[in-house]
Amino acid sequence: MKPGVNVGMKEAGWLRQPRVLWVTRIFPNRVEPLSCAFQRQQLAALSRRCAVEVLAAIPYHPGVSLLGERTRPGRLVAVPARDEIDGVPVVHARAPYLPGAGRVLAPVNAPLYLAGLLPYIPRLRGRFDVVLGAWLYPDACAAALLARMLGLPYAVKAHGTDVNVVARWRSVRPLVGSALRSAACAIGVSRPMVEALVALGAPKERAVLVRNGVDRALFRPADRGAARRELGLPAHGRIVTFVGHVSREKGIHELLRAFEALGSDGSEPVHLVIVGDGPERAAVEQAAARRDRERAPADLREGRGRILAVGARPLSAVARHMAATDLLVLPSWAEGTPNVVLEALAAARPVVATRVGGIPDVVTPGRTGLLVPPRDAGALGRALREALARAWDEDAFAEAAPPSWEESAEALRRLLARAAFGDDGRAAA
Repeated sequence: MKPGVNVGMKEAGWLRQPRVLWVTRIFPNRVEPLSCAFQRQQLAALSRRCAVEVLAAIPYHPGVSLLGERTRPGRLVAVPARDEIDGVPVVHARAPYLPGAGRVLAPVNAPLYLAGLLPYIPRLRGRFDVVLGAWLYPDACAAALLARMLGLPYAVKAHGTDVNVVARWRSVRPLVGSALRSAACAIGVSRPMVEALVALGAPKERAVLVRNGVDRALFRPADRGAARRELGLPAHGRIVTFVGHVSREKGIHELLRAFEALGSDGSEPVHLVIVGDGPERAAVEQAAARRDRERAPADLREGRGRILAVGARPLSAVARHMAATDLLVLPSWAEGTPNVVLEALAAARPVVATRVGGIPDVVTPGRTGLLVPPRDAGALGRALREALARAWDEDAFAEAAPPSWEESAEALRRLLARAAFGDDGRAAA
């Protein structure tokens, strides 16, 4: 296998289907049902092709139940030990962790994570063919040790910040490098990420591209006006939409400054819709309230639109917001290949985003969007203005459309089968 090769397109299938143990610290549960929607979709599609069980770590430390709703670990106490999500069995292991470990003490959390998985080893033996660590750190490091205890091969999957930020910390890089060197394969969701995995220690011949997909039934070209009416969004004017974690690292403050600088162009208003939740949501709501107080009735005719913070929404509602918008904006400081960008392309909506991670791998400037440097509100504002003024060619979006989740899951299944059984179908050593 070579970097950048989308496995599954040219290879023959295996007679045996791999039994996959998926190890992750970020997965939807009863308390956080909207968490990591892309992983949920890929897993559901994979489970229709082979047996999959999820070992999803829940952060735990002594006294966590006393914290109640004040902290995330306190809220997660209510998550059941066993569950089923989209037909996939999920075991929620309680994994100890060191709160606020930071860069220096971060290596402590990998062995603590493994300690939370150890009690499950007896019931896991003999039931799986391959282990997959779903994030580079600490998931992949803990999954590597767990796989060795079970006598199984393992694969590593990386997505974004785990590669571009955390794995580059000097304190954890040796642990990440060790996990990558021994993995049957290291999976990236973009070409730049595959290259980053090789730089971190993955053997080049075992670093592989498997692109994320989208739900094509939800994300497709649709009537903009109908979607706006359904969502109760302004019918008059243009709409710019942000979808994601509302945080500093997602560039939310640069976005607010860029939007404010758009000003009035003497024509139609431009509205900003923020879909998502996070630590900076209060700042967004304050900006929205301030704008509403300052906006005169005539502003609606003069191009000064509103800021609308609608909070986190299920995937079906995100798809309707994508249909309602004129463009997607994502000014992140660091990214992998964000699924919201793929979903915008599938919905034939242009993307204004930062030139980071795998975004340049999927957005073609001038054809499907515009790219700007991170942390540059001025460049972001100019790109938004230019994108709103352009006439975009829908044929370009059809050509750039990402794979479906079914196609993505099939590529992943073939890769995991190779990791489990080898090229010739025999059990891997």
